[in-house]
Amino acid sequence: MEFNLADLFEHTADTYPDREYLVADGKRRTYAEMEVRANRLAHHLLDQGVKPGDHVGIYAYNCAEWVETLWAVFKIRAIWININYRYVENELAYLFENADLVALIHGREFTPRINAVRNALPLLRHTIVIDDGSEVDDKQIADLGSAPYEEVLAAGSPERDFPPRSADDRYVLYTGGTTGMPKGVIWRHEDVFFALGRGIDPISGAKAQVPEDMAERGRNGAITIFPIAPLMHGASQWGVMSSSFLGDKVILCAKFDAHRVWRTCEEEKVNTILITGDAMARPLVEALEEPGVSYDLSSMLAVSSSAAIFSSSLKEQFFSHFPNLIISDAIGSSEGGNNGIVILSPGNTSMAGGPTVRPIEGSIVIDDDFNEVKPGSGVIGKIARTGYIPLGYLKDPVKTAQTFFEVDGVRYVVPGDYARVEEDGTVTLLGRGSVSINSGGEKIFPEEVESAVKSHPDVYDVVVVGVPDERWGQRVAAVVEPRPGCTPLLDSIQEHCRSLIAGYKVPREIHLVETMQRSPSGKADYPWAKELADSRNASLAG
Repeated sequence: MEFNLADLFEHTADTYPDREYLVADGKRRTYAEMEVRANRLAHHLLDQGVKPGDHVGIYAYNCAEWVETLWAVFKIRAIWININYRYVENELAYLFENADLVALIHGREFTPRINAVRNALPLLRHTIVIDDGSEVDDKQIADLGSAPYEEVLAAGSPERDFPPRSADDRYVLYTGGTTGMPKGVIWRHEDVFFALGRGIDPISGAKAQVPEDMAERGRNGAITIFPIAPLMHGASQWGVMSSSFLGDKVILCAKFDAHRVWRTCEEEKVNTILITGDAMARPLVEALEEPGVSYDLSSMLAVSSSAAIFSSSLKEQFFSHFPNLIISDAIGSSEGGNNGIVILSPGNTSMAGGPTVRPIEGSIVIDDDFNEVKPGSGVIGKIARTGYIPLGYLKDPVKTAQTFFEVDGVRYVVPGDYARVEEDGTVTLLGRGSVSINSGGEKIFPEEVESAVKSHPDVYDVVVVGVPDERWGQRVAAVVEPRPGCTPLLDSIQEHCRSLIAGYKVPREIHLVETMQRSPSGKADYPWAKELADSRNASLAG
């Protein structure tokens, strides 16, 4: 039996048609309503000549239309492309061209940016505009030639009369990572379903045998899940899609605001929120601690984090507000899927770098010779995955060859994350090699240092980079956003860190900033932090 993402959604829609599926800024959809609207959009795209394998961009904030587009494109065996709404024109032009977009569904707000790069995109032949309430004038829409989204749906057929689909249909996830231009990771539907779509339950290890197994898991009732990060980010995409296969209810909001999140949790009786580490966790917990703030959050059962550091101190703060909360921390990547997960309890949240997790099926740590690292050996290796892995990077054979390997007939993906295997077989994430610091021959992983610095009481946020050093080659620099009213001192941070990490990893300098620059998904912007530290050091030297 094959697993196709559109088929999985349709099976859930047939099983639970009257369940409420999606709530997005006041718009509500049952599973049946989502199915019909997605069918209408799918038929329109077919009428415009979109074929299986064609690429259709989604360029909008989180909204109901984002999810409708997701399913509509998969229904006709085309491939949707996630577009980072923070990109400026040159980044946008690169992504549009690299992805070979033939069609684009976009928020009205982004029309001027698209017009600015439109002439460089000969393949783009059809655009549809979502009315997002922005004040972009109608002339801009007319110049681009975008069809109004609701008119498109009204004219489309509601029928599900599409040709059969395949487990080999493609899903592409564009990832910006920590350095370089975005790359499109190409997955087969079946592979990504088992790697990221809960085809293998990350806690129990139970594996779906037939597509119907997923909807059957929802027979005992639905939970309400709230992926907070932008849908252009893989973690939120899979929060939505995996929940859709189970018959759960999904909540979305266009933009992150801590109090808005908690109000929504109260109003919609949210059970689980999905966050991307400290960038969301810190404002959320601090909003709860403001004087006079009170929300009924008795429905809250779990917080799940991935894709960025979720500091121990913040986890403990969450537990202080929700003593019975289930907090999970996961590691993974766009290329490697879900590599492991840990369930935490109060007083048991300490970290030695990134999280220490129980690896899931297919996830291992290997040395430079592709030998599996033995538990407790102390060897630092790289996280690898076998089995359900991507085909490679879109239009990038060089990067594909650097990341995907075949050894003795087994394919591996090795994205570049370093890790250590503990004596009990758990895996501690240390960080991405591309941003590691080499100080006197010692390799230092920024995430490990960031975890230590963030636990300092005066530190709100931090990104750690290496800067040039005449003696050691590089030294550790911390770009720090202080907590309001605080001015952390280097001596204090060093003393604090020495009790948590080895001395050679302790920051040798700090650079205070009013606001930390991060990606929309909460990932550290290492190039920005390094440029800032280098420029300040150059100014001092001058």
